[in-house]
Amino acid sequence: MKTDVIIIGAGISGLTAASLLAKRKVNVLVIDKSYNPGGSCGTFKRNNITFDQGSSMLYGFGEKGFNPHRFVFNSLEEPIDIVKHEYLYNVNYMGHRIRFYGDIAMFADELSRVFPNEERAIHRFYHDMSILYQHVMVENPVFSSADEVDPKKSLKSLLRHPLSYAKFLSFLNMNAKTLLKRYFTDPEIFDFFDKLTSTYCYTTVEETPAILAAIMFVDNHIGGSYYPAGSTVFLPGKLEKVIEENGGTMMMEKEVIKLLFDDKKPCGVRLNDGEEIFAPLIIYSGTVWNLYGKLIDKQYVNEKRLLWAKNMVPTYPSVVMYAYVDKNVIPADTMPIEFLVGNPHQIDESEVTVYINSIDDSTLCDEDGHVVMAIGPTLEKWDFDDPNDYNDRKEREAKRLSEVLEKRFPGFTQAIRFYEIATPRTIERYTHKNGGAVAGPKQMISQHMFQRMHIRSEWDTLFCCGESTVMGTGTPTVTISGLSAANAVLKKLDLPIYEFHENLPNFVNLVDRPVKASTLNLNEPKEIRQLMKKAAKCQYCEKPMCMTYTDLDIRGIMRRVSVGNIIGAKRIIAEFSKNNPACQSQLLNSQDRCIQNTTLNQPVEIKIIFDTLRNNF
Repeated sequence: MKTDVIIIGAGISGLTAASLLAKRKVNVLVIDKSYNPGGSCGTFKRNNITFDQGSSMLYGFGEKGFNPHRFVFNSLEEPIDIVKHEYLYNVNYMGHRIRFYGDIAMFADELSRVFPNEERAIHRFYHDMSILYQHVMVENPVFSSADEVDPKKSLKSLLRHPLSYAKFLSFLNMNAKTLLKRYFTDPEIFDFFDKLTSTYCYTTVEETPAILAAIMFVDNHIGGSYYPAGSTVFLPGKLEKVIEENGGTMMMEKEVIKLLFDDKKPCGVRLNDGEEIFAPLIIYSGTVWNLYGKLIDKQYVNEKRLLWAKNMVPTYPSVVMYAYVDKNVIPADTMPIEFLVGNPHQIDESEVTVYINSIDDSTLCDEDGHVVMAIGPTLEKWDFDDPNDYNDRKEREAKRLSEVLEKRFPGFTQAIRFYEIATPRTIERYTHKNGGAVAGPKQMISQHMFQRMHIRSEWDTLFCCGESTVMGTGTPTVTISGLSAANAVLKKLDLPIYEFHENLPNFVNLVDRPVKASTLNLNEPKEIRQLMKKAAKCQYCEKPMCMTYTDLDIRGIMRRVSVGNIIGAKRIIAEFSKNNPACQSQLLNSQDRCIQNTTLNQPVEIKIIFDTLRNNF
């Protein structure tokens, strides 16, 4: 197989890099061990109920502020429907429900009601951080990781606001607590900010770099928080669509187990089935530990570098509860994202973030229910082999999380219709995140910014992106890392890079809350929209019965069609049909075996979808 660039990993950073390169007509190959792209940002289904796998509090789509998602989709010229939450989220803290308004002055008023003795300091702090944010981040948007920033452009910004830049750079080796001490004296408000930094990047104020905190405390208010209409399947799905429409290839359910070297430089990959694929350039979008601990032979790395990688401190492991509950147990004033603080004085297992995105997107479930995802730290040890012990611990975690949720939503336990628990081992199995550390290495003072992996590795044929690089946590920052990796490759290939400029056409469509099935994908042509609706009934089963007697990737075709990736779906059918003249009869048999046929006597209309793809597009 001939390709220009191999991308290892189909998480958001890898998909971003691959889609941007494909848009420039670079031949890309994306390889991932999962059957679905997206990594932590994706979905799974149970009985027609859609659950977000992980990332579902999305920033970076706004018209203002730090908006890399908007920039990427505008650069790709790929439309995406997004719903904007009314508020960022709600923090349930010491008997208070603190609403995070988009208007920072209103939020400062809200916080002042909780800490009245610090009212003036709160307003002064947010005022100062807002000015700094405006000068450094907004007036001259730079969608690049710190190690890839053009010095000439940075100099222009610095000369425009030298005092703000000097102050901002002074935060580089300072922790957030030192910054906060310049404004506040009440010990309890430091506990509150501890909870904010733990929500944003899984660190305390003593661990969090001030340069990161100064941006985080303001950015999300300015930009707002968002959710892809129809579920997070659309975010990776749209990126995959651009890749395949521009000739790129997605190789799913294949795991890269080794980087191949030639003349002491990475030149290809070896897969778990023994296949070897070569390319002039490689982008790696996994963790620092997997790169230096598994993929690269020790003969190619010095001991100091190996020790550095091994000693990177991870974020704490997480456990997730996915639940489907009676609608009436969720009060009408509940926000789609709520942070529950049990112990204000330290990070422990009582600290849980709850996502109920069905509040703003009714397409995720039936009208009489709500989809709940609750994620928090686990202090259990999960490195054992006894399956009975493992299942017992999962049940204990389910009970513990239910009790936490019960305090916020009385009657929650009795209202549960369905639940599943994802342990750190589950997270690692499906996302390759070591030990279930959902955000990679901690964004703490000793391993932030330039202390992490850089976009350019020590070899000029290998580039890196993702949460282990110099960026922070969450989808906007890994998107920036993917964009930076793509631009670094484009520079090497002497192709135009992606840069911000005024009047870039907008392809991010804001839709009204709540999203309904009747208003989903209205910008698509009627025939494609109907086809998307049919394909969206697929459950994307981990072990699809429809594929029992065929090698045709029916599940992958349905996933592509459900987000409007017609070209990608047709390509799979065409490649399979070349060597399988009996394809039509296989489809009929596959439809009969569909799990929906077994449970509801209403199978996904596989045959009709395939015939429509073949004949109408």
